[in-house]
Amino acid sequence: MGNTKKESADSYQAMLDAVQAFHDKHDFKNNGGEEMTYRMALMAEELGEIGACVTKGKSNEQLAEETADLFILLIGTAISADFDLNQAFWKKMDKIMKRDSRMVNGRIRVSEFRE
Repeated sequence: MGNTKKESADSYQAMLDAVQAFHDKHDFKNNGGEEMTYRMALMAEELGEIGACVTKGKSNEQLAEETADLFILLIGTAISADFDLNQAFWKKMDKIMKRDSRMVNGRIRVSEFRE
């Protein structure tokens, strides 16, 4: 019993492969597309577009598209910096699930609080 198309498309490996194919198609490695300062600027730009969706009341469809852009950039950053984002995600989730939360200015915060 193999993976269905939906299960395959939902896997991290499928997303990683798709972003890698995008990098390869445009030869990011040899054309500055994997340079970290450039990638940081692109992520800040996408985060600004997400902010505009939220603060200007744009549709959930637009918000989803801009969030996907940022997610693609994050996966691409893992490719560019040669680290396993899937492994880093689960390691971080394990760490933050052990944290306590606090209310700060009426909103929940889950952080490493220092006294």
